[in-house]
Amino acid sequence: MAAQAKAKKPNLFKRLGAFFVKSWSELKKVSWPNFKTVLKNTGIVLLVVLFFAVIIFGVDALFAFLVSLMS
Repeated sequence: MAAQAKAKKPNLFKRLGAFFVKSWSELKKVSWPNFKTVLKNTGIVLLVVLFFAVIIFGVDALFAFLVSLMS
């Protein structure tokens, strides 16, 4: 029975080819942003990351200072 189930399964290369054909057709449907939008969104992400990095650094420095007072 295992040989019959394996015989019904398509070839690995056919499955990979079908996967890439389907993936390419889906990628053609995607609405890609223009370069200006990408730059704007990248800038916003970098600013938010920087903001939270500063907050985390400040809290870490505060806790380090408080621990140094205890010892």
